[in-house]
Amino acid sequence: MQRWTLTKENYHSIEANQKFFSVSQFKSFIECEAKTMAELNGAYKEPHSNALLVGSYVHAAFESNEAFEQFIEENNRAIFKSRGGKYSDFETADRMIEALKRDPFAMFAMEGEKEEIYTAYLFGAYWKIKVDSIHHSRRTFSDLKTTQDLYKRYWSVKYDNWVSFVEAWDYVLQMALYRRVLQEATGSTYTPYIVAVTKENPPNKAVLHFDETRFNFEYEYIEMKMERLIEVKAGKVDPVRCEKCDYCRMTKQLNDTIEVGELIWQ
Repeated sequence: MQRWTLTKENYHSIEANQKFFSVSQFKSFIECEAKTMAELNGAYKEPHSNALLVGSYVHAAFESNEAFEQFIEENNRAIFKSRGGKYSDFETADRMIEALKRDPFAMFAMEGEKEEIYTAYLFGAYWKIKVDSIHHSRRTFSDLKTTQDLYKRYWSVKYDNWVSFVEAWDYVLQMALYRRVLQEATGSTYTPYIVAVTKENPPNKAVLHFDETRFNFEYEYIEMKMERLIEVKAGKVDPVRCEKCDYCRMTKQLNDTIEVGELIWQ
């Protein structure tokens, strides 16, 4: 691949996403190939999500004071009511931020350099990652996650079992991939942690570690999927529509009937 420098400014650009796979792009392809290709071609943009904005607000609070102030300035109307005060979601976010800041162990887990970018060639493609916090002398990195409830269970088709929010949202896959990219980029093995905080009042919190044997399944899963995804992204095979996401619903054209029983198996 022609040398191309990733920066914080262009990391999320269409050009960067066309050149590199990322965990979010991989997950998007698994959910709907057609939607992901439309995004990569600039034909579709994901609708605004307040949940993502709140998550970014919490992340910015631990990146730096400057980053947090800039985020608030850029998203002022979404955060503050016209008559004063913050919208309830951001009041909840402030409680989450304070809960973590008051916890020395959580803050210890998030020590290190912030938002560092790394790239590597893995599974037949170039990948990019941006690490929330990375501590080079301790060889650790951490990712901050917000969730509804630490102990809520979800049914997972991927794992064919009940799982926690960590598996449900593919955070194990994310940490596994980040670990491999860092191995390729630095020559060292880093230990991942998740710092989790809930939206409950008062918030719950935890620092989560991983049994390393979990990563082997994720590497096999990525490798199993990548051959097709590389061909789809290169335009060599047509992307499959999921017929469930915003993009598929928006562009759907009926041409046949479906039997009632198929509704729960799609």
